[in-house]
Amino acid sequence: MKDPVAEILALYARKGDLAYGEGVSMRSHALQAAMLAERERSGPALIVAALLHDIGHLLHDLPEGIADQGVDSRHESIASAWLSQYFPPVVSEPVRLHVAAKRYLCATEPGYRAELSPASIQSLVLQGGPMSPDEAERFTSQAYWKAAVRLRRWDDLAKRPDLATPEFARYRSVIEAGRR
Repeated sequence: MKDPVAEILALYARKGDLAYGEGVSMRSHALQAAMLAERERSGPALIVAALLHDIGHLLHDLPEGIADQGVDSRHESIASAWLSQYFPPVVSEPVRLHVAAKRYLCATEPGYRAELSPASIQSLVLQGGPMSPDEAERFTSQAYWKAAVRLRRWDDLAKRPDLATPEFARYRSVIEAGRR
């Protein structure tokens, strides 16, 4: 049987320095999101979801600037499908829904869109733009929508190039705890 924790650590060691239009590396972005989740005293599952929410960018073979070519990589679906093999829905579902959460917040929270980074605005367009009222209603009927909104807020804040982060391996025990 594969060791998913070792796979995750190896993947971020190999590809974590990739940038994705946010001024920070994938590794730094992941670690910042996890730190924000910890700061809010989230449990291991949501900390793992924050840490691994963008792992889909590392799992696909598309070029770094794919959004500049007008293509949505569907990284949230790739990530969720991969994570659901090893983690319970409390981890994989907020990851699957974190892009939808951005669309939801754009539709329901005045001023939210104006706070997004240029790369998030670019991807918002590719991901379908703000939700319609019917889409928002369907979104809020899903079991993990509130966790996805929390994750989305950490995602939005985890883009500081000046913020020091721990080593990725520091989260090994949290990742292992998130599998239960």
